[in-house]
Amino acid sequence: MKKVILALALLLPVGAWAQYQGSERPAGDSTVVLTLDDAIKIALSENTSVKVADMEIQRSKYAQKGSYGALFPQINATGMYNYAIQKQKVYFGSDADEGSGSSSGGGMASMMQSAFEPIMYYIQQLYAATSTPFVPYVAPTPDPSEQSSGSDAIEMGRRNQVTLGLSAAMPVVNFQLWESLRLTGDQVELAVEKARESRLGTVASVKQAYFAVLMAKASYDVYNAVYENAVQNYKLTESRYNVKKASDMDMARAQSSLAAAIPNVFNAENAIYLSLWQLKAVMGVDLDRAVDVAGSLEDYASHMFYDVNEGASASLDRNSTIRQLAEQAEMLSRQIRMQQYAYLPTLSMQVSYNYYTQSDKFQLSQWKWLPSSTLVFNLSIPIFSGGQRYHTIKQTRVQADELALQRENTERQLRIGIRQSLSTMDTSMKTYEAAKEALKSAEKAYDIASKSYQVGKSTLTDLNNTELTLTQTRLQAAQAVYNFVVAKAGLEQTLGYDFTEEK
Repeated sequence: MKKVILALALLLPVGAWAQYQGSERPAGDSTVVLTLDDAIKIALSENTSVKVADMEIQRSKYAQKGSYGALFPQINATGMYNYAIQKQKVYFGSDADEGSGSSSGGGMASMMQSAFEPIMYYIQQLYAATSTPFVPYVAPTPDPSEQSSGSDAIEMGRRNQVTLGLSAAMPVVNFQLWESLRLTGDQVELAVEKARESRLGTVASVKQAYFAVLMAKASYDVYNAVYENAVQNYKLTESRYNVKKASDMDMARAQSSLAAAIPNVFNAENAIYLSLWQLKAVMGVDLDRAVDVAGSLEDYASHMFYDVNEGASASLDRNSTIRQLAEQAEMLSRQIRMQQYAYLPTLSMQVSYNYYTQSDKFQLSQWKWLPSSTLVFNLSIPIFSGGQRYHTIKQTRVQADELALQRENTERQLRIGIRQSLSTMDTSMKTYEAAKEALKSAEKAYDIASKSYQVGKSTLTDLNNTELTLTQTRLQAAQAVYNFVVAKAGLEQTLGYDFTEEK
């Protein structure tokens, strides 16, 4: 049994943990020691969630710039080629003329005569008021051989038709479009606030991971001290046992105390590794990179003060969740106005310029191109949509009311979280003050028990009891500091404090 315990004690890498005891590092050590501010700065530049949030801001800005393109003319070039497989045919004359087949009313001549008769009658009335003799117009008698029946069709157009054009269209008056552009601006602001929330969450996560490393190192210091005391007590008990001044019970207790101290050191060692990996993961750096943290939890003990009454009445105006809900409420309000603008008329303008040509022969050199251009103003006045616009507005207003209730409930939950953080901080401050007083007494009691055991005036049980009290007191003090700084980090995140600002 003695050999097993001594082997475990020798295998324990006490010397290798000098890197967690302060500045004592072997020469050539490439471990990077980070302060809390260094860790936060690295996380804000390397953390994946922060990078994604920044990219989302950029995407929203691109979407906003793209939406402004609707205000500018939309210019398009068009080209069209038509080949008439069968030309279109038209008829002249009426169905009655086709049925009667009369020469006076059928065909092209009848149509021309009907068209000119009102004009000649008007001219005749004008000449009646003057002295100039008027010679009445007599339509020529059509040649029966040249008459064509009204049922004959005349082909229209050419085989080949090519059209090239350029058109530009833009809105002139469109209230709904203008409001939608303002809505895209609100979306950019929402993306910016979400990025800020991501940064606040990253800072809080880095702080919690950083303090977890310090807590793991503090626990290791405590358990390592217990282990070193157990080794000294074992050696002392063994020397006394060899000269018959210690009983078998004392020797067994010394062995069991040393054996019980070894797993705690290994667990504390593993906790440091795990907490460092968590810190590196939050920072966004390589997990295999050698990183350590500077300082200890005791460095933050001097800052364990917070006005609980002031914190309870703190404003939530800087809280990222409240700001996002307020931005969403503004977007819904703007969306309602945009839907109401759907009742207003819209005016748009379109300009087109075309070149076209027709030919029965596919000879490009002989084609004659003719230009044409148009300017069109399109006025659209909405009259009736079956209640679609009305119910869409009602739907959005209900959504706005839901958001208002959601904001009220969120603010209530945030107030509860603030009170919980303040309560934890207040309890931690009181616990730490009590632990400091208890620690002084525990250290004094252990020193007395240790010296008494060395001279044989007390038993190993008394020494172990005082050491257990000392260990618990040290852990309570470290845990109080850890609970305070973690609760404070959560409170700062809730209140929306940036790490670069004065708190």
